[in-house]
Amino acid sequence: MRRYLFNTEKIKYVKGKKPKVDCILCAIRDRNPGVTVLEVFRTARFIVSVNLYPFNPGHVMVFPVRHVESFTDFTDDEALEMHHLTTKMIDALNDEFHPSGFNIGCNLGNGSGASIAHVHQHIVPRYDNEVGFLDVLSGTRVVVSDPVDVMERLKKRLSPVQP
Repeated sequence: MRRYLFNTEKIKYVKGKKPKVDCILCAIRDRNPGVTVLEVFRTARFIVSVNLYPFNPGHVMVFPVRHVESFTDFTDDEALEMHHLTTKMIDALNDEFHPSGFNIGCNLGNGSGASIAHVHQHIVPRYDNEVGFLDVLSGTRVVVSDPVDVMERLKKRLSPVQP
């Protein structure tokens, strides 16, 4: 039987205790004091932020500054910039965390499991040693990662955040 160790803050979020904002990513964009802002990098059109509830150390999201709900609404320039930021983050994550691979993708629409309508791309570092002794012995998984520490480490690898 698989058991889980829970991040109690994530459980509150999943159960609906979310910041009272129309869009969490727009609130991050606006640096709303009611939300945790873990911004690593910003351009005129995109923001890179550490995921507050990471799957693995180094889990970041790339999302447009403007509120976009469909991938098909990206301009060609936005699509190209998202690609460039993704490769920039892969380089930074490789240098800082030395993962053995990545999962990169977007959840689009309710049927995909998306919990935020604002389009965002996840970049999740993957590690050879992800299955640890707790997983083997008791079917549990622990993610040991402080999102604030990850943000600071990645900020040091990138140009300063633009206001």
